[in-house]
Amino acid sequence: MFVQPVDYFLAVWFVLAGLSTAYVAWDQFRNNPEPVVMKWGFILVTLYMGPLGLLIYVLADKEPRPGEHEAFTKPLWKQGVGSTIHCVAGDATGIILAAAITAALGLPMWIDLVVEYVAGFAFGLFIFQSLFMKSMMGGTYWDNVRKSFMPEFISMNFMMAGMAPIMSFLMMGSDMRAMEPTELLFWGVMSFGVIVGFVTAYPANVWMVARGLKHGLMTEREPEFDKAREGRREHAHSGAKAGMVGHHAYARLDEHAKPRHANPGNPGPGHHGSGHGSSHGDGGGGSRGSHGGHDGMEPDATVPQLAAFGGVSVLALALGMIAPANWVNLTLSARDVGGAIMPPGMIMDRDTPAAAMLDMAAVHPRLITASHGLEVRGDRELEARMENGVKVFDLETSVIRWAILADVKVDAYAINGQVPGPRLHIRQGDRVRINVTNRLPESTTIHWHGLILPNEMDGPAEITQEPIPPGGSYRYEFTAGQSGTYFYHSHDHVDRQQALGLYGALIIDPVNPQNEIAADHDYVIQLQEWLMREGLTFPSMPMDGGQPNYFTINGRAYPSTDTIRMKVGETLKVRFIGTNNGFIHPMHIHGGPFEVVARDGETIPESARFLADTVNVGPGQRYDVVWQARRPGKWLIHCHIGHHTTNNNVEEKGGGGLMVVIDVQP
Repeated sequence: MFVQPVDYFLAVWFVLAGLSTAYVAWDQFRNNPEPVVMKWGFILVTLYMGPLGLLIYVLADKEPRPGEHEAFTKPLWKQGVGSTIHCVAGDATGIILAAAITAALGLPMWIDLVVEYVAGFAFGLFIFQSLFMKSMMGGTYWDNVRKSFMPEFISMNFMMAGMAPIMSFLMMGSDMRAMEPTELLFWGVMSFGVIVGFVTAYPANVWMVARGLKHGLMTEREPEFDKAREGRREHAHSGAKAGMVGHHAYARLDEHAKPRHANPGNPGPGHHGSGHGSSHGDGGGGSRGSHGGHDGMEPDATVPQLAAFGGVSVLALALGMIAPANWVNLTLSARDVGGAIMPPGMIMDRDTPAAAMLDMAAVHPRLITASHGLEVRGDRELEARMENGVKVFDLETSVIRWAILADVKVDAYAINGQVPGPRLHIRQGDRVRINVTNRLPESTTIHWHGLILPNEMDGPAEITQEPIPPGGSYRYEFTAGQSGTYFYHSHDHVDRQQALGLYGALIIDPVNPQNEIAADHDYVIQLQEWLMREGLTFPSMPMDGGQPNYFTINGRAYPSTDTIRMKVGETLKVRFIGTNNGFIHPMHIHGGPFEVVARDGETIPESARFLADTVNVGPGQRYDVVWQARRPGKWLIHCHIGHHTTNNNVEEKGGGGLMVVIDVQP
C-alpha cells in the first residue's frame, strides 16, 4: 500500500531505474567495447542511480559510432566519470547490503553508519578492485590490495561523506519508514545517497586519474577488430593528402590501442593498479585485445599531495558521519521506531526518545481493519447480557477509518468499531463485568474515570495491572456504587490512544429514580480534537507539530453533527464530558442561560446550583446542565474558542468543529 505521495514517485523512479539498467546492460554487452568489470560498474551504478546513471553512461561512455570509443572517452572529465563509476559500483554495493542487514538486525543508526563504511570500503577494495581487476592489473592479489589501498581510501571517504548525512537526516527524519528495508522509501534514500556520494567522490577521482593514481574509462577490443583497424590504417597511408588525414586520425586511436609493456609487473598504485592511458594530461582510455595486458605507468602525485588529499577526505568523512548527531538521535534503530511517521512541524532533536516518536506517530494506514461513513454513529448504547445476575459487556479495540465530515475521514482507534466507543448505561448497585479484547498494534488498558473501585480494576498500565498486549484480553468486574455522568478511556499510551478515539460515555442512573434530575431531553456531548495532515492522522497534542485542525462532538464535526429537536418550553439536559485529551473548551449555549446541576458525576445540592451560559470543560471534567427552550429558532451549542469551530481552519455553513444546533419549534 502506498502511504504518502513520495511512494508513488518512488514507484515510478524504480520502474525507470529498472528500464535504464536493462538498457545499459543490453548495450554494454552487445555494443560497448570495454572490460567486463566496467560494464558491470555502469550496470550497478545505473541500478542505484536510475535515469541519472543512464544519462552518465550515454554522455561519458557509450560508444557513439563503431571504432570511436577511444577518442570519445579521452577527455579527462569522462575519465573521472569512469573512475568514479568503478568506485561507486563497489563501495555502494557494500554500503547498501550493510544498511539492509544492520536494519534487519536492529542496530543503532551510528553503528549502522560505521558498518556501512567498513563494508563499502572492504567490498570496494578487496572485491571490486583487487579481485575483479586482478587479471588487468598484473601482480599478486595482495600486491594489488596494497597498491589500490590509498586511492580507494580517498574515494570511499569522499563518497561516504556525501552519503552519511543523507541517510542520517532522511532515515531519521519525519518519515522513518526510510529505515525499513521492506519499504520503498528505504531504497529511495539509498538511491539518493548514492547520487550524492557520486557527486562528492567525483572531483577526487578526476584528480587521481590526472595524477595516474587511478584508471578511467578503458577500451577492450577483440583481436579481429584490431587487425581490421590496422588494415584500414595501411590503406589510409597509401593515399596522399587524404592519407595524411587518415594517418593522424588513426595515430590518435593507436595511441590508446597499443598496450605499454615497459613495466608490466608494476602497474602503479592506482585504483586498479594503473594509470589512465598515457600521461596524466592525456586522460585517454587504453585499448587491448582479449589477451592484452593492462597499460601501466608510475603515478606522479607527490607524498604531500597524497597526504593533504587523504587528510581532507578524512575530515570530510568525519563531518559527514558525526555532524548529524547534533540534530538527530543516532542511537535509535529501525526496530526502535518501527517505521513511524512523525507529524509535520514536530520538533525532533538528538534527545527525542523512540517512545515519544511512536506515541506521536501517525496511525499507519496498513493497520486499518474497517472504514465507516456518516451512516455509522458513535456513542451507540451497548446492551448488556446477563450472566448469573452480572451485567456483561464485551469491548474490543481496533483501528478503523472514521468519517467526521462528509468528505473527511480520520484513522482512529475505536472501541467496537465506533468513535466514541459504545455508551455503557447501567444503574447504581449493578454488578458489571467488562471483557476487553485488544486488537490494536500496541498494548492498552481501560480506566473507569471517577469511579470508586477495587484497585486492580482501576486500569492504569503497569501500576494496577499489566497492559493488555495486542491480541490479549482483560476482565474488569466491579459494583457501581455511584451515579451520574462518567466515562471510560485508555490508560496506556494515554496521550496517543485517547487522542485517537479510545473513550466512551458511562452513564449510571441513581438507584432511586427520584434522585435523577429530570429533563425532557437528554444529550451527551463528548469532545475531541484531531490532527490530520498530508492524508495521515496523528494524535493531537498541545505541542509543536501536534496542534489539532479538526474538532468533533460525538465523533462528528459540524455540519455533520446532530441536530437536537425540541419545542418551546421543553428542557434539555446536556452532559458535557471532557473526553478531550489536552485542551480546554468553553462550551456555550445560545438562547439564554442554563442551570449547572452536577459536576464530575456529583449532583450539586439545589441551593448551590447556579446559572451560567458557558462552562470550561477541561480534560476529564463533566458538567450536567439543564437548558430551557425559551423561544423558537435555531440555537447553538458550541465551543467559544473560534478556531475550535472551524474545519481545518475553514468555516463551513456558518461554522465547523464543536457545534451542535438546537432546533426549537413553537
